[in-house]
Amino acid sequence: MASHVHHANIQVKDASASLAFYRKLGLELLGCLRLDPVTLYYLGRPGEGAVFELAANPGLESRHPGSGHLAIAVEDLDRLLSELAQSGIEPERPPFHPGDRPDLRVCFVVDPDGIRVELIDGALPVPQDELPDGVS
Repeated sequence: MASHVHHANIQVKDASASLAFYRKLGLELLGCLRLDPVTLYYLGRPGEGAVFELAANPGLESRHPGSGHLAIAVEDLDRLLSELAQSGIEPERPPFHPGDRPDLRVCFVVDPDGIRVELIDGALPVPQDELPDGVS
């Protein structure tokens, strides 16, 4: 089954400050996905795709800045989940559409060390939602 690393997610407190920092490291803002109240910013190099997803999530105090997950895009999410179940690996919850977006279907599993891994069903081009006010 074909799969590839889609992005690494990092929780941030201040999106503008984080964007400025990563831009200084040579990354560019490639896209944005708004799932109010969460806003996801995709950074990378043009033509190479996103490598980081910065998550500005004002309502989630249980997460610490810097925490996050690894995301892997998979060819057939349902088939992979069936194969994982045969090995005793179950998702945190069934696949869902974040923000009720029909273009995005995901679920999360946890690795042996407790690291969350997001499984993205199919290819996900870098989202191009409008940036929130005050962010550029």
